[in-house]
Amino acid sequence: MKTTFLPIWATGIILSLLLLVSCKDEPANNKITSPKTYLLVHGAGHGGWAWKKVVPLLEAQGHRVLAIDLPSHGEDKTHPEKVTLNDYVQKVVDVAHAQTGPVILVGHSSGGVTIAGAAERLGASKVEKLIFLDAFLPGNGESVFSLAAKFLPPSETGEPDFTSSFIFDEQGTTFRLDTARVAHFLYHDCLPEDISFAKANLSRQPVAPFATPVQLSDAIYGAIPKYYILCLEARNGDMFQMATNVPVNQIVTLSTSHSPFFSRPQALADLILKFNTSYP
Repeated sequence: MKTTFLPIWATGIILSLLLLVSCKDEPANNKITSPKTYLLVHGAGHGGWAWKKVVPLLEAQGHRVLAIDLPSHGEDKTHPEKVTLNDYVQKVVDVAHAQTGPVILVGHSSGGVTIAGAAERLGASKVEKLIFLDAFLPGNGESVFSLAAKFLPPSETGEPDFTSSFIFDEQGTTFRLDTARVAHFLYHDCLPEDISFAKANLSRQPVAPFATPVQLSDAIYGAIPKYYILCLEARNGDMFQMATNVPVNQIVTLSTSHSPFFSRPQALADLILKFNTSYP
């Protein structure tokens, strides 16, 4: 498989430069100058369990890795209807502060807004870089819902889109993902056992963290290096324009669904590690 590197800078009009490199499903041979600490943040309805295949691959290269359960997800038993974006962000901030030295935040899907908010609070002295995995990439005052409206419009063909798999509760404070449709939108290239595992562990998603704008500044969030992994075969929405919403150091692509942590964990781990060896 070939991976495309697209360094992108926005100065009124976004300029793109293509650089092709090879990325195979083999363990990375990157030389580690010093161990890194990765905090992995999941997306809607998921939990730290989504990273179960990636964590040991990064640890095998000598790094410290923590897959976080955001409030009301995974092993966290907070009632979802009470959870806010601040709760999400503060959980990541608290875990980061408990680590010695700087951390690298990796956010999948809606987790991109969470790591952006956490980075703003933690600052560049604590956050070495941000890695957005097919994620919502916010600017100041944007939310998951506003970014979706901006970059992920409804299908012009009339075919059901990912939001058709959202089943809201009566109060509209949470939703769950329809397990009858979720495999098509999120896991079409994943093994049957991984799909079954995901379906069994999906949790209700609080609405408030998606509706709340995140407050970011150029001085803090804008100063932290950002990298974007774009999943080319994702069916939940084309994130190409999303990846250019704010300036990033580099965009790379994977020919996978929205869930490469299940379908191509080694390729995903290799890309995460390449950001340490190829770029600051």
